[in-house]
Amino acid sequence: MDHPAFVLHDHRKPRPHFDLRLEENGVLRSWAVPRGLPQAGENRLAVPVPDHDLDHLTYEDADKSIADIGWWEEHDRTARRILFTLHGRQGAVRYALIHTDPDWLLRRTKEQP
Repeated sequence: MDHPAFVLHDHRKPRPHFDLRLEENGVLRSWAVPRGLPQAGENRLAVPVPDHDLDHLTYEDADKSIADIGWWEEHDRTARRILFTLHGRQGAVRYALIHTDPDWLLRRTKEQP
């Protein structure tokens, strides 16, 4: 079974933030998470940014490094929410992306895999 990939970039410019990128339909759907990743039950602003090419899965430079990489699985999706698990180097973490128009909230769910 072939799973879609994800990458979490630690981006240090213009201000420190994370970029969450989820492979979907041949591109990496991307969100900037400016205030760090949420702990269980917390929400963090997730600002949609333009889709990136799949070659960004392994892209690093002086200002951007890979914080985590692996595959992701979707559990549920509505027009306003995507529930998914990231399966990365350090194990699995479940999140929800909640659409608040125009932005999103990234929430680490209380129930974890």
